[in-house]
Amino acid sequence: MNLQKLMKQAQAMQANMAQAQARLAEKQFTAQGAGGKLSVTADGTGMVTALHIDPAVVDPDDVEFLQSLLLRTVQEAIEGSKKMAEAEMRKVTGGLGFPM
Repeated sequence: MNLQKLMKQAQAMQANMAQAQARLAEKQFTAQGAGGKLSVTADGTGMVTALHIDPAVVDPDDVEFLQSLLLRTVQEAIEGSKKMAEAEMRKVTGGLGFPM
């Protein structure tokens, strides 16, 4: 294969990846817990951007329960965000397995 052609392809893939990463920063994934009384939103980079706690789930006598629900919901939001990012990057790399 021609080295110059290979370099052009690599540059095009790099540009496409940069565009995909910019799109991911704008996309959001929201996970809900406690029957929708908790919600956590993460962007496509995995950063948590929003958190909502319905006062109905706040029990001062059982803070540990709320903490466990919240932790699980945050983890689901981050995991969903990662899966969304992986799917977007697979579109760009054609499934070659390059890291983001």
